[in-house]
Amino acid sequence: MKTDLARILSVSGQHGLFSYVAQARGGVIVEALSDKKRTMFDAKNRISTMADIAIYTTEEEMKLQDVFLKMKEVLGDKPAPSSKSDVALIKDLFAKAVPNYDPDRFYVSHMKKVVDWYNEILAYASFDFVQEGEEVEEAEEDTPGEDAAND
Repeated sequence: MKTDLARILSVSGQHGLFSYVAQARGGVIVEALSDKKRTMFDAKNRISTMADIAIYTTEEEMKLQDVFLKMKEVLGDKPAPSSKSDVALIKDLFAKAVPNYDPDRFYVSHMKKVVDWYNEILAYASFDFVQEGEEVEEAEEDTPGEDAAND
């Protein structure tokens, strides 16, 4: 199954990644990728989609999807080093995967988040990402109540 990074969410202050389930009156209903536990986050929570996140390089920003694919090229089917691993090991991974990352704006703390996210997607989703043209198609199919409106 393809992974739609526009539906995979990071919530500030929360560990792990979440899959968007539905819009609720006061926020959004999400499901944790790791344990499938559902919860709701409201407007007070800072929520970012994986599709909207990019890292700084010396030329321009690189979308997280592209970073993940570059990391997969380097790592193969192995997981990335843990965010608790030696900093030199994490920096070495990014030096191989994204050699032009901007060390003045892409910090080790950012790298640690990215390796944690990479490992979660490796464990609970796939690196076969939905492309932009497919996004619209799937969003139309997944819209609740749309079929009833079209009948």
